[in-house]
Amino acid sequence: MSIVIKGKVWKFGGHINTDYMAPSFSKELPWEEQKKTILHVHKEFVARHQPGDVIVAGDNFGCGSSRESAPTNLKRLGIGCVVAESFGRIFFRNSIAIAFPVLVCEGVSQAFLEGEELELDFAAAVVRNLSQGKELKGMPLSGDLVNIVAAGGILSLLSSQAQA
Repeated sequence: MSIVIKGKVWKFGGHINTDYMAPSFSKELPWEEQKKTILHVHKEFVARHQPGDVIVAGDNFGCGSSRESAPTNLKRLGIGCVVAESFGRIFFRNSIAIAFPVLVCEGVSQAFLEGEELELDFAAAVVRNLSQGKELKGMPLSGDLVNIVAAGGILSLLSSQAQA
């Protein structure tokens, strides 16, 4: 099964907290206002991201509290995936559960400049910088995790298995 994602890169450093992806100060706002606060630590991202864009980040992306809305908000924005040096454990688990592709890839934060074109072959854990012609090998996920994403999330997978 092939899951290939292409998009324009937005770069983030290390230790991007879930509070930046799901700010408590905006959770009661309507979505059109709330989405303007997601990842507000990068003003250009807030103003200019587009559906299909992707995020490249440093260490510990999604650290902090276990806000299930953090990966959900990124998915609602239309972000295609996050490829990072490492992830906060709960953010990683929540992302897979909702079928939001995340991949650990050593060296990725140095391999991309903001605005370059990334292609991710999720199942094969291959990350390509289409702008520079570089290829990196990420940390492959287990077949079970890939299947959860391919099925549309853990609830969709369990539902399809219950009906079989």
